[in-house]
Amino acid sequence: MTTITTRTVAYPADDLTMIGHLALPAGAGRRPAVLIGPEGMGLGDIERRRADALAELGYVALAFDLHGGRYLADPEEMLARCMPLLADPDRMRGIGHAALDVLRTEPRTDPDRIAAVGYGTGGAVALELGRDGADLRAIGTVNALTTGRPGEAARIRCPVWAGVGSEDPIMPPAQREAFTAEMRAADVDWRLTVYGGALHAFHHPPVAHPTVPGVGHHPRHAQRAWHDIVALLTECLPVTD
Repeated sequence: MTTITTRTVAYPADDLTMIGHLALPAGAGRRPAVLIGPEGMGLGDIERRRADALAELGYVALAFDLHGGRYLADPEEMLARCMPLLADPDRMRGIGHAALDVLRTEPRTDPDRIAAVGYGTGGAVALELGRDGADLRAIGTVNALTTGRPGEAARIRCPVWAGVGSEDPIMPPAQREAFTAEMRAADVDWRLTVYGGALHAFHHPPVAHPTVPGVGHHPRHAQRAWHDIVALLTECLPVTD
């Protein structure tokens, strides 16, 4: 196992002090980097472990914060913050760019080789970075088939991969169709993977608090989705010595 180092990073965004989790691979040279966005509940141990796993693979990884250092375990509180956020592309872009700036200025980061990966609300933030023309090598999302303002997907400059559960009531077939129509109209290099039988947030292990309806863990597809994300990064952002 490769030795990695981790630390928390504080930075301002959305009128809050965000607390991200930075994971650095072994060595001293610059490496490609990945921004990791969490589900609507916010940054937790799952995203921290994903950042650590990517650092094990040789990436600089920053799991970014959505809620000023808080994890919103109460579904009503989470929805009260996330629904207005998801309806405001400029706020999402502000949160994304603030984290991206932290990652880009990290001395170990190759600033020309950065990807964004996100889940749920964090995936919507990653997509909005693309729609804002951010210099990214790849965007990967899970259960985040959000659509943007008309025409702005044409500013996406990299491949987009999206994964969704076939039984996700929050991202139903109509949402899939709207997302793919937007990607096609903008001539984006995109892919959509539908995981049969999976619900919303199928990638996330069970939590010891209430969740919104339609959420359920699918261990087999969770592993497959992670492999698909790693494959995207391997294709678009290979780690080289």
